[in-house]
Amino acid sequence: MAKTLNFDNAPAGTPPDGWTLTKTGQGQSKWIVEADATAPSKPNVLKQSGRATFPVAIKNDTSIGDGFVEVKFKAIAGSEDRAAGIIWRAKDADNYYVVRANALEDNVVLYKTIKGVRTSLEIVGRKGGYGVSTPVASGQWHALRCDFAGNRFKVTYDGKPLFEVEDATITSPGMIGLWTKADSVTLFDDLTYGELK
Repeated sequence: MAKTLNFDNAPAGTPPDGWTLTKTGQGQSKWIVEADATAPSKPNVLKQSGRATFPVAIKNDTSIGDGFVEVKFKAIAGSEDRAAGIIWRAKDADNYYVVRANALEDNVVLYKTIKGVRTSLEIVGRKGGYGVSTPVASGQWHALRCDFAGNRFKVTYDGKPLFEVEDATITSPGMIGLWTKADSVTLFDDLTYGELK
């Protein structure tokens, strides 16, 4: 069964309940529920406006091995980076998979983070390269999704299948969550996730 979190039950100006709001690496993340007139499901969004190597928000009560995670996001600001990501099979803030869209680089890339070290993963059917180039406009809402089963991950962006990756580093079920980078200011809404039975 899929669940959708739209952050509308939380009071604006507070961190959301049931999450570990943290980071990978150095710095301080800042995850706060805020009202936003442009929210896909009004009134609230989850905003990350801190500065850290990789700000991370992990949903505590999730444990999914095979399934999917999808979110709507809007990249607002950031001069070093302007990114939005979703994570899955997270053990903690230092071990997880993440796929992220970057509005400064106009690309979508899938990584594994192991013991805090992030490595981009090769796309099935292609040698080398770094993710897939695709427009990621700032100040607009986009949708990012990953379907994961076994060692195969399928990435969809704004409703279009983008690429697939194979990796077997983390096979056990883990938590899902959200991710940004550096000085990114990013809004998230309508986080949907579910398990494949």
